[in-house]
Amino acid sequence: MALETKSNLSDETLTKMQKLIRANIDSYNGFHESAEEIADAKLKTLFKQIGDERSAMATELQTLVEFNGEEAEDDGSVAAKTHRIWINIRSKLNGGDPYVILIEAERGEDHIKAAYEDILKETAGSAVNDVLTAQYAKVKAGHDKVRDLRDAYKAAQ
Repeated sequence: MALETKSNLSDETLTKMQKLIRANIDSYNGFHESAEEIADAKLKTLFKQIGDERSAMATELQTLVEFNGEEAEDDGSVAAKTHRIWINIRSKLNGGDPYVILIEAERGEDHIKAAYEDILKETAGSAVNDVLTAQYAKVKAGHDKVRDLRDAYKAAQ
């Protein structure tokens, strides 16, 4: 078995990275669309910041995939598009209630956090483990921030 390097990633690692690219694109789209639905200026800014961070993470992974001679994913998943439609509907029905939007944002955060946790277990020792670990730390921080804000908004109601 050949030693895996960042320029010689296994097909299995590349497939898993493609999944994370889609998850980050989904996260970017979800946060930016949610920012448009919410009136709270602080949450709007936070959502855009987290979304932009996820876009940068997707780009980093796309670069690594392309460095390996593969075409990187450049679109999100159908399931996430459906989830964003659901957020939009719930937001409209609830008048843009930040708590409701934060519930859905955390649900999306649970998904991307789990995707990173699964891939980190499966790619332990991989040449890209350092990149994935650093990105996971950002995802976990974003998840925890959204969760804490959701809890704070619930307590304030």
